[in-house]
Amino acid sequence: MNNTAASPMSAATSGSARSTGKAISFAAELQSMMFSLGDARRPLYETAVLVEDVVHTQLINLLQQAAEVSQLRGARVISPEDLLFLMRKDKKKLRRLLKYMFIRDYKSKIVKGIDEDDLLEDKLSGNSNTNKRQKIAQDFLNSIDQTGELLAMFEDDEIDEVKQERMERAERQTRSMDSAQYAEFCESRQLSFSKKASKFRDWLDCSSMEIKPNVVAMEILAYLAYETVAQLVDLALLVRQDMITKAGDPFSHAISATFIQYHNSVEGSCMKSCPDSPENTPPPTPTAPSSGSQHSGRTTSGSLGSGSATQDSTKTKQRKRKKSTAACGVEAHSDAIQPCHIREAVRRYGHKIGPLSPFTSAYRRNGMAFLAC
Repeated sequence: MNNTAASPMSAATSGSARSTGKAISFAAELQSMMFSLGDARRPLYETAVLVEDVVHTQLINLLQQAAEVSQLRGARVISPEDLLFLMRKDKKKLRRLLKYMFIRDYKSKIVKGIDEDDLLEDKLSGNSNTNKRQKIAQDFLNSIDQTGELLAMFEDDEIDEVKQERMERAERQTRSMDSAQYAEFCESRQLSFSKKASKFRDWLDCSSMEIKPNVVAMEILAYLAYETVAQLVDLALLVRQDMITKAGDPFSHAISATFIQYHNSVEGSCMKSCPDSPENTPPPTPTAPSSGSQHSGRTTSGSLGSGSATQDSTKTKQRKRKKSTAACGVEAHSDAIQPCHIREAVRRYGHKIGPLSPFTSAYRRNGMAFLAC
């Protein structure tokens, strides 16, 4: 949930947003999450740090807006109602959140040992004791819903295309895994921000806020944080696919200026770190011809005679240069999501098209475009 049009990865934005939770990092957990969401088995640490910065900045801004809504209601804490109010105009993501809240209620019932028959009865009757989260959402949406569209989402069983696509991608990802890799993949899929609630609260620095979120609101924030990571990975995979040069495609050269600028900087740093690369190796200094070679062809015939030795030495040098170049470009040509893919994904997501585009999104404020809501 980062500002896209206003340079979400700028030092000023990230520095101000992470000044409080800078000592706490979710980079290691984010690498595992990104792997389970479709990234390479070993995601880049630089990409995970960038994703963490985007997620943290957007959650901080979301908390600020939720605190303002809470003040308007005259409440002393940030409650789920404030977050539901901010998400009310995005039906698909709100439906996804309502389903998550229902699953959380269902899970808490299972942990408490309630029978399955009682679960069905509680779902039909809407018992507030066992359907706490769902009851909160239903009561609030009922108070603001004037057309019946929001309440209809509780009965809507429409297939979530985004979730379905992620499941299909995970299935394709596991086809070539062995048992050890699949076990690691399953363990990564179980990671979430809600399982580290105290660290997540410290990461957002909730203790310094005047209006603090309650327990259910923190659960929703943890869910939105994970959804932000998932959507960043979804968009970055699309960007990476677009960046692949396609043979015969006349528009394959029309890639973004951000991507070109990033790769130019990567190549420049790679050449500095790999002085033996062919691009960074200066051409050999030509030797001055001897006086006799200007008047006779003996030098030419001699060079032709030693041509095989020269070719062997040239091939050896080329092999060494190829090895050094390959080692230098491992990160640039890796299957892992690069930081440039994340930057380009956020730029595209917040790109405003058309004269009325600033008024089309309910979640843009001061150039801010939220990813998960």
